[in-house]
Amino acid sequence: MSSEDLHIPREALSAEARLLHYAITSLREELDAVDWYRQRADDTEDPELREILLHNMREEMEHACMVLEWMRRRNADFERHLRTYLFTSAPITEVEEAAEGKS
Repeated sequence: MSSEDLHIPREALSAEARLLHYAITSLREELDAVDWYRQRADDTEDPELREILLHNMREEMEHACMVLEWMRRRNADFERHLRTYLFTSAPITEVEEAAEGKS
């Protein structure tokens, strides 16, 4: 199981590190599913199947966002970075420079 693919023994991890690992693994799996559904939708010649696959893709996006929000609520570092970068309109590297006081 991918969520058990830990780099160090489970008993050496704090609950925070273990739960964050589960969330990150789940986020990765949801984003993989988004990619797979998108590719299949692009590759099918059947319009009805395409719509079903795109619907499924959007559901996986919803799941990914739910996990990301869980991570934001429970990890100050993720929260800080998400607040810096999400929903901005300036070029992303300029947002970074401004956040780091380089501009």
